[in-house]
Formats: sequence, structure tokens, C-alpha cells
Amino acid sequence: MSTRIALAALAAVAALSAAEPASAGAEKKLDLSNKWRVECSEGANSDGTILFRVTPKDGTPTEVAVAIRDGRSENGVARDIRDAFRNTLDPKKFHSETDDGEDVLLKKKRGAPNFELKLVSSTVKSVRFDVEKE
Repeated sequence: MSTRIALAALAAVAALSAAEPASAGAEKKLDLSNKWRVECSEGANSDGTILFRVTPKDGTPTEVAVAIRDGRSENGVARDIRDAFRNTLDPKKFHSETDDGEDVLLKKKRGAPNFELKLVSSTVKSVRFDVEKE
């Protein structure tokens, strides 16, 4: 990962944290599920950052920033998202995997609370995302 992309990812998380405190999300009703699917369509036509928010029931939201390089295929983008979930979220509570190459599944583990997954923002050109409950 290039330093420029990594810095962009950190800047995106910092901007989100400054703009919307975690307590603001706690006031809204969460759309909870035990498993979510992120469908990725098209490849990346720019460097950029995808920002997700994972909020467990009665828990603290966690922002997951995914750095993407220009020219990355839709399957590559899905692998980058999967890896970012694995590297950021507690492995005792979450499991992530790819499905059909271009989809990512994020699941809670036994005993963990249901959670909400939101796509907060993306600066990656051409890639489209559909985040849905499974």
C-alpha cells in the first residue's frame, strides 16, 4: 500500500470522526443483522478510500477504512475490503470472507451481538457498492 493511499485512509477516518461523533450514531435506531453482504461492481478507476462503519448492538461504532489503488479489479476491491475488516475488527466477534469473487460477507461470531454495517463514503471512481442484510 502506498503511503499516499494510507494517509488518505487515515484522513478519511479523521474527517468522519470530527464530523459525526460516535454518540450521534447511538441516538439513531440501528438496522441490525447477524450477517451482511457487500457487493462490489466494476473496477477502480482511481486511487481512493472506502469507509465503512460497523456498529454492534449496544456497542461502539468502528470505522473501517479501505485503501484502494487505481486499476484494482472488482474481485481485488472485494479482497481489500475483506482484509480491512479482518485487520480492523475483533476476530473473536467477526468473520469476513469473499463470496463469488466480487462479494464480501461480514458475519458475527457465536455470542457476539448483531450489528449494523454502513457504507459511509467512497472516493474510488467507478466502483459501485450494494450493502445488504443476508
